[in-house]
Amino acid sequence: MNRTVTCEDTITTDTPGQIATVDPSTEAVAVDSADPEPDGPDVGAVESTSASTWGRNVQWGRLLTYGVLPTLALLLALGAGYAKWLAATMHFDPIASAESVEAATNGTIAMLSYQHDTVEGDLVAAAERLTGEFKDAYTTLVNDVVIPGSKEQRISAMVSVPAAAPVEVSSDRAVVMVFVNQTTTIGDDPPTDLTSTVRVTLDKVDGQWLISQFEPI
Repeated sequence: MNRTVTCEDTITTDTPGQIATVDPSTEAVAVDSADPEPDGPDVGAVESTSASTWGRNVQWGRLLTYGVLPTLALLLALGAGYAKWLAATMHFDPIASAESVEAATNGTIAMLSYQHDTVEGDLVAAAERLTGEFKDAYTTLVNDVVIPGSKEQRISAMVSVPAAAPVEVSSDRAVVMVFVNQTTTIGDDPPTDLTSTVRVTLDKVDGQWLISQFEPI
């Protein structure tokens, strides 16, 4: 049985009933689109009255740990082509576009990449690239679920971004489409690959682009 992880986040999706769950065999985070079990067990202090909706909406938790889908080279190629098409057809301020795409790319890699022997430092440092309630939600998830699971099961993840393109850009807000390729290793098992596309929203805070929403699509 999955254990329900709930905490508040600013991410909203168009798909109701989504929940973040923990695989008890790996302590890995996954996303289940099924309705949550009404009496399912919690994950300790993650659940609180101020964080009752985040787990039903967030989808990015599955990227943090164990992936079960194989990498599809064709999808990556199509994704890279789509990103180039977006960049060619959209007309935004070139400086803001370049800065936000770089921040989204580097932030995505930092959020989802870690080694089991340095996971705490890796993910705590990644939180500095985030802002607002999303930063709080991410910090709660990694401290209560991902870091303990990674240490116990020796889970490590490496992420690359083959393509990224701006979708919306203004002087203080940007939305960037990011194509993600993640390789996850658990203990001595063979690596497993996961390919994903993420819609990353960034806010410019004190001159720095920080991630405020992170929504796999």
